[in-house]
Amino acid sequence: MRIDYNLKDKFDFGLIFPVIILYFIGLAAIYSSTYNNPSAQGNFERQIIWGIAALIVFFITYFLPTNTFKLISIPTYLLSVLLLIIVLLIGRRISGAQSWMTIGPIGFQPSEFAKIGTILALSRFLSKRSMDIDSFKDLSITIGIGMLPVLLILLEPDMGTAIVFILFILTIIFWKGISVFAMFVVLSPAFVAVSSLFGLYYFFGALAIILVTLILFRRDLFFSGSIFTLNLASGFFADYVFRALSPHQQSRIQAFIDPMSDPLGSGYNTIQAKVAIGSGGLFGKGFLAGNQTQLQFIPEQWTDFVYCVIGEEFGFIGSIITIALFVFLFMRILKISFSSKDEFLSLAAIGILAVLFTHFMINIGMVLGIMPVIGLPLPFVSYGGSSLLTNMIMLGIVANIYRTRKSFT
Repeated sequence: MRIDYNLKDKFDFGLIFPVIILYFIGLAAIYSSTYNNPSAQGNFERQIIWGIAALIVFFITYFLPTNTFKLISIPTYLLSVLLLIIVLLIGRRISGAQSWMTIGPIGFQPSEFAKIGTILALSRFLSKRSMDIDSFKDLSITIGIGMLPVLLILLEPDMGTAIVFILFILTIIFWKGISVFAMFVVLSPAFVAVSSLFGLYYFFGALAIILVTLILFRRDLFFSGSIFTLNLASGFFADYVFRALSPHQQSRIQAFIDPMSDPLGSGYNTIQAKVAIGSGGLFGKGFLAGNQTQLQFIPEQWTDFVYCVIGEEFGFIGSIITIALFVFLFMRILKISFSSKDEFLSLAAIGILAVLFTHFMINIGMVLGIMPVIGLPLPFVSYGGSSLLTNMIMLGIVANIYRTRKSFT
């Protein structure tokens, strides 16, 4: 009994069990979606190999001295930035983005590695004793640390991964304890920029909300005017950025706003995904029996649209079980973030939670048609070695934080 208690005290089984179940759900979906596709049938076997490698990496990360993460934070960040620069020069272009590097037979995305480096670097800077997140200087440095890899990723261009970075950066800043007004200043330009993509009325509506909010904060006129001008400029800048995007990225955003605007082109995947999910019913059509899946209506369904397979072949029950496993995992990570007394470790854990939750939210959202199709895999479920290894390293960091939580008080 003593051995069992000590094991439970050192290892959070609530972290690894849902991930293992999600991984096997993903394997079933990958097998089904590649069953009638000769060019992709090797993906199932490769995902098994990646899964074994990811489990090994998880336990290596778990057993590392916890201080290692703080020591390697800056070198890891600098290396990830260097790799992001190198991939722009010699990387492979896949699906319109020059985001892949190849070492022998192995291909990987430096942006995946950069998630870990950026989380650790931000956590280390924000956990300094002299840090004041509400000061202009420290907030500017924080945003600079986060936005450098974002700008490099946008040059690839990879809008989906850039959005993940922006959201976990904002989450870490919020967890640090930024004031409500400072967070408003950071978020409001993005709110106006996104609103402007939906049309002129939405743009003016967003500006009206910003104006009313500034009045309620009761700051001085010059400062409030500067913030309002910044938001006004962000709307026009969003239009410029939209025009600078590649045609396929523009079409994806337009398809999100109105999938029926191009039902056989940019809106095709969204429409077919809804059909697959809706046709599954309560219990699904059965393993290897989904029409949308087996007839390959959705291209490369084993990656970004793997949730369609679950919804069609395992139905509403299978879909809800998958979501419930993710929610349970997120709650465990959140609890560890709360319980950690070391600020660096708490910030790192919440940053990891933000990455996983953003992928989950956007991936399932784009399958259901409530998010734009921006090419983000479902963690632990979608096919892909880079994603699986990165996610398991991050999970290993969280498990490591749990293991030594009583030593860092």
